[in-house]
Amino acid sequence: MGQLIDFVLHIDSHMVNIVTTFGGWSYGVLFLIIFIETGAVILPFLPGDSLLFAAAALAANPDYHLSIGLFAVIFLLASIGGDSTNFFIGRRAGIAITHHPFFSRFIKEENLASARKFFERHGKIAIFLARFMPIIRTFVPFVAATSDYEYRSFLRYNIPACVTWVLLCCGGGYFFGNIDFVKAHFSLVVLGIIVVSMIPAFVGLLKSRGQVSKD
Repeated sequence: MGQLIDFVLHIDSHMVNIVTTFGGWSYGVLFLIIFIETGAVILPFLPGDSLLFAAAALAANPDYHLSIGLFAVIFLLASIGGDSTNFFIGRRAGIAITHHPFFSRFIKEENLASARKFFERHGKIAIFLARFMPIIRTFVPFVAATSDYEYRSFLRYNIPACVTWVLLCCGGGYFFGNIDFVKAHFSLVVLGIIVVSMIPAFVGLLKSRGQVSKD
């Protein structure tokens, strides 16, 4: 866990290491990270928003010879593909996977419960909103599938969400990631991105606790 926190907080330097080590294969490595974040269901703690921001910031630096357009395409395909894979895992395996001796170590019931409440409270729009919420975005496709939600209807909200997410995160990194202040305080910026992205989840949690106390 300590290594994961270090990776997230110093993602700019780790991104440089990935690019210098893998070269052109860096696109594939980053594709896999974003795909697995939601596609594997059991790895909701992988970095998403901050990774897009850091990758786009590097693409804005001509020294690294990276394409922001290619980044945007692979991140879009990875996010849509990961969510769809997650959805079909939920459709095929259902809730049974949460009781599996191995998978239950990673799929926490409280995370599933939060995603289920979020989905029930917001309905279809939850599919769109979840893409901007770490952890929740990993479980909402799974919950939608176990709720017998149609895949076509799921894509109707998921694709616009992924497009918006990629544009915002990559656009922010590309245009602001190389500002001197941002570069000097990149760890704080990453923390800010994480905190801002978690605000909807905290608001939903507070609302749900308020409703429970009233009942």
